[in-house]
Amino acid sequence: MEVSVVKTFLVYPYSASSISAKSQSWLRKHWLLVKVETDDGTVGWGEAYTQAGRERSIAQHVANMASYLIGSDPFHIRHFARVVYEDVLGKRGAMDAFCAMSGIEQALWDIVGKRLGTPVYNLLGGPCRKRIRVYANGWSYGLTTNKPEELAEKALQTVKMGFTALKFDPFPGPWRPFINRADEKSAVRNVQVVREAVGPDIDILIEGHRRLAPMHAIRVASMMEEFNPFWYEEPVPADNIDALAGAKRAIRIPVVTGETLYTKSAFREVLEKQAADILNPDVASCGGILELTEIAAMAEPYYVAMAPHNYNSTTIALAATIQAASVMPNFLITEYFVNFTETGDAISVNPLRVEGGYITLPTTPGLGLEIEEAALEHYSFRDFPPVRLRTCAEEGP
Repeated sequence: MEVSVVKTFLVYPYSASSISAKSQSWLRKHWLLVKVETDDGTVGWGEAYTQAGRERSIAQHVANMASYLIGSDPFHIRHFARVVYEDVLGKRGAMDAFCAMSGIEQALWDIVGKRLGTPVYNLLGGPCRKRIRVYANGWSYGLTTNKPEELAEKALQTVKMGFTALKFDPFPGPWRPFINRADEKSAVRNVQVVREAVGPDIDILIEGHRRLAPMHAIRVASMMEEFNPFWYEEPVPADNIDALAGAKRAIRIPVVTGETLYTKSAFREVLEKQAADILNPDVASCGGILELTEIAAMAEPYYVAMAPHNYNSTTIALAATIQAASVMPNFLITEYFVNFTETGDAISVNPLRVEGGYITLPTTPGLGLEIEEAALEHYSFRDFPPVRLRTCAEEGP
């Protein structure tokens, strides 16, 4: 059994009617699906994380790595990841390369599971749970943070869909480390109105997007405390672990980091310096399924929980996340983008369903989800004009 073909598909998940809002960065998001075929006809699917403007670069990385994969045994997953990093990348990792590696790695696991007739989680030690808790994200996209009443209404609608946990970014303006007091108060006000709308029993997850300097992150956290947030995600950037650890010690809300960190090595210092309560690596960028489970194992003796990031489709990357999350004793919750459900369902043969805030583990072999390849042509790649960036005259605080 050998790998014979590797293909990529760039998928645009939004409808044509959405494209007019070109200023919205979230409308530029694409998915990158990876299809790996073997000489005996077995097919595996994976998914690589993407950012707007970098999709083609990541797809090219997949093509480059595929040239080394053709003719190899798809069961040799760990060895493939090692030789790609050491021999192809020359131990010079970068986000685009790790995303490509992650997409291929998931597809290989899908092939192995299908060939052995079992879900991937049974190849990773077996499940620790039969269902995976998810939180809703994407529900607030398109809303403005200066209209808290709209946030409150949309949050309540999302809860009525059955979700018991919601994540959103309450901060106005661009991602800058230094903000004014009005923006701090606006963020806290947005958290307050969402809490008042959904009541005390729904978990509210606060997204910081790595934007704030510690002094702002700490002050805002103290003001948000009374609204009992479930967590505070990336209150400060993860590229200065000492600063993150200092902020974490001063913040009395669980702190999350990890979506911009790749492979086990990047998480070592976070754990050693106790810089986070929860880690959120992404299966489509951290190195893949095996790497994600090994990061979880590293976190376990530090009593750090796992909440995998998943700004990907509700198809393959979500399926891969569910397989990995099921075998983690320290799993907490994972991400589900409600604004991707319609397209995800349209291109899936057996889409994953959220019921009461949970997804039940699939029992079919491999990742437990298949892609309807013919449907992908209806969601082809779209080019957008450049985003207008702020001028120096518009900068604050």
